Amino acid sequence: MHSSAHTAMPKTNPENKTSDEWRAILSPEQFRVLRERGTEAPGTGKYNKYAGEGVYGCGACGTPLYKSSTKFDSGCGWPAFFDALPNAVRQIPDNSRGMTRTEIVCSKCSSHLGHIFRGEGFPTPTNERHCVNSISLTFTDKNATRSEDK
Repeated sequence: MHSSAHTAMPKTNPENKTSDEWRAILSPEQFRVLRERGTEAPGTGKYNKYAGEGVYGCGACGTPLYKSSTKFDSGCGWPAFFDALPNAVRQIPDNSRGMTRTEIVCSKCSSHLGHIFRGEGFPTPTNERHCVNSISLTFTDKNATRSEDK
């Protein structure tokens, strides 16, 4: 990965990356979801039914977001978590598409992860479902020292 000449510190401050810099390091589909607030088709993501033990991180900058112990099968077609790591995600009101939802983004680089839904009755400690696009995630196995390839 290389950065363009006009970038001061892209590796230490992903928030300052330009769209062109993000396009250089993300696939077109990753860019569409992570940077343009897209959504992958339900049931198509690699982590939807994945059950490994470890930590899920941001697909753009790698920041740890969720422990596998908070992942559950909601049947929604996307990875679901009932809680994020402390201060890992930011919640933003989203009134698009004629509904009121809460968007979640990576606290470090502001990449789009998905949405939080509350009060759906899942038997979880928080009564929340963080519905996250698989393509917005990386996974580090608790027994491994590096993330899986994207």
